[in-house]
Amino acid sequence: MISNQTSDQISNQITNQDYQLRRQALLSALKPNSIAIIPAADEVTRSNDTEYPFRQNSDFFYLTGFTEPKAFLILSNKRSFAADGVSSILFVQAKDETAEIWHGRRLGVDKAPSTLLVDQAHAIDDIDKVLPGLIDGHEQLYYELDTNPKADKQVLRAMSECKNAPKQSKTAPPAIIDISYTLHDMRLHKSEAEIQIMQKSADISCEAHIRAMQVCQPNMYEYQLEATILHHFAMNGARHPAYNTIVGGGENACILHYTENQDRLQSGDLVLIDAGAEYQGYAADITRTFPVNGKFSPAQIEIYELVLKAQMTSIDMLVPGSTITDAMKCAVSVITQGLIDLGILQGTVLENIEQENHRAFFMHGLGHYLGLDVHDVGTYKVNGNDRPLAPGMVLTVEPGIYISEKADVPEKYKSIGVRIEDNIVITEQGNRVLTNNVVKTVTEIEALMAQ
Repeated sequence: MISNQTSDQISNQITNQDYQLRRQALLSALKPNSIAIIPAADEVTRSNDTEYPFRQNSDFFYLTGFTEPKAFLILSNKRSFAADGVSSILFVQAKDETAEIWHGRRLGVDKAPSTLLVDQAHAIDDIDKVLPGLIDGHEQLYYELDTNPKADKQVLRAMSECKNAPKQSKTAPPAIIDISYTLHDMRLHKSEAEIQIMQKSADISCEAHIRAMQVCQPNMYEYQLEATILHHFAMNGARHPAYNTIVGGGENACILHYTENQDRLQSGDLVLIDAGAEYQGYAADITRTFPVNGKFSPAQIEIYELVLKAQMTSIDMLVPGSTITDAMKCAVSVITQGLIDLGILQGTVLENIEQENHRAFFMHGLGHYLGLDVHDVGTYKVNGNDRPLAPGMVLTVEPGIYISEKADVPEKYKSIGVRIEDNIVITEQGNRVLTNNVVKTVTEIEALMAQ
């Protein structure tokens, strides 16, 4: 199943003007006379002279849209910089004909300003020489330490050079402020263009899950379903998954981050697939659980429909002004009552909730923010209180029940693991589910797999 629109037919919804506006908004949020430094990601060696597939640092990408390694973005709202018409400076790899034959084309210094709408560009090889002069005289340096050790050394070296300049010819910023709090708050609230891209990422992911349901048969291997998922991603312009794909059959579904994906799928078991595409940098994150042979057992239906009820009830609660914590409490209440009704827990709902007995079977949170990172940035508390949801926030909703073969429960429920996960965007009116295109009721799943 290939989407009607290929990646070539879908223009990037985020323009260079959008990235420019983001940089301006970030500068406006910083204290006067500040400089901000955001490094790109570096390539990571896989073995000898080969690297892992390169993925750009999300903060750097959010502000530039630039996908090359070995780069730095410098932003300044210092008056003397502004007087010269400079607020953004990019360090990039210089053009190098030999290097480009081996490793691919580079944008280069000359084209960077007009292509990326930055004010100046320099060669990355010159950063140690140029950076101290850029830092000089600013009152604050906004930078996130301890995420890029190589960049940390370069920035601190430039600070030291300013601090120790002869006859105090340079002045180092007296304060280093973590830029992540300001920048990540910006990233938490998605624009309409971002939501359009995330919808496309969700659509590709939904189609991949449907395809996995359609091809699943007893005696297939988990990795074959994984291959089906990844093939569909790539064929539709999402060359990489947003995270390591989980395909867990039977007892493996009770391992939350199971990624071995090596076992044979058995008739009568459920299989849990947690997989999402990354499209134009933005993640989807979907989980579906379905029967390997296409038919749920009565016990599987009982657990499955309990998880689905918890999820649907939680989604209804996630609206502007509400909190993820409130929805989590609702999901816990639904699951606890259901487990009591099934004889898996004993006692009253209140007693079980107070003792957190549900955590033996539902041991993770209800969901997380979603965006450029699959576990996206943004604080969950503000001034010590749970953060109210607001339009433009995108998050997952993923309750689950996991009953291991060793659990002290009725035999028919053992080795059943169920998680149902969707992605929603908070809207002015409530929320919109981005991942509605993949079936999730028992009837819908069985009908699809019977085709």
